[in-house]
Amino acid sequence: MVAPMLRPTPSQLKLLSLNERIQFEIADAVNRVPILLRAQYAFQVTVGQTWVRTATRRLTHLYNFERLHALAPDRGVFFVCNHRSFFDFYVISAHLYHSLGWLKKLYFPVRSNFFYDGPLGTAVNGVMSAWSMYPPILRGRDRKEFNQYSVAFIEQCLQSPGVVVGYHPEGTRSKLDDPYTLLPAQVGTGSIIHGARPIVIPVFTLGLINDLPKQVKSNFDGTGQPVTVVFGEPLDLDAYYAQPAGYETFMAISERVRDEITALGQVEKSLRARDGLPDLSVPRG
Repeated sequence: MVAPMLRPTPSQLKLLSLNERIQFEIADAVNRVPILLRAQYAFQVTVGQTWVRTATRRLTHLYNFERLHALAPDRGVFFVCNHRSFFDFYVISAHLYHSLGWLKKLYFPVRSNFFYDGPLGTAVNGVMSAWSMYPPILRGRDRKEFNQYSVAFIEQCLQSPGVVVGYHPEGTRSKLDDPYTLLPAQVGTGSIIHGARPIVIPVFTLGLINDLPKQVKSNFDGTGQPVTVVFGEPLDLDAYYAQPAGYETFMAISERVRDEITALGQVEKSLRARDGLPDLSVPRG
């Protein structure tokens, strides 16, 4: 089991509120201490993936998932996905844990507000994901020093075969009317990729909502929208790695990743039409 050793500096920890610090220390221990890591993994491959797959089984349509079976990763795998629902990576990770023998550990960096500063976020993170929604990303210019730790942690994790990191290049959940239009790419995606050189796989998903009880109910009563998950091919980013580290290079990588996810969205739209699933694109007047 992978147990990265990086810790935030004292000055970085001071940027956390009391609630955030308590939640962070719990999550950090679960993702660091060997016995807790084993318990986390056991929960995720049994209870975690089973209930998520059961709660979405009648709705979910996976495409190109066989590509992941063919992987034999010699380093970490970085899944980059569009962001329409809070539960995108819950569904994705459930199928990863269920089917991939090479998978050892998942991390999903999340914003600290909600997931690390209140009881509902604690329940979602702790009970539903066994604290795999880690490390936190802090909002606000005066607290960005902490994110240097989060980026360094992710980069270190991605050096290890069997580790998966799920990431949203848009940086926040899109509320645009058109689900096939992504928000602007954020520079952090390119920074992580350039620093870690992981296997980068784009994913496009659509159909999940943000009301968990309603989402689960709709799976069993037949009222839910079909949930599509389309996996792309690993991206060839070697040309960017030859360029010097810096803002322009990082943004170029981030924009390339965004373009690949957008293109995968068009593939998803074609697959919906082929399989007779509802068209969720916005009609053009």
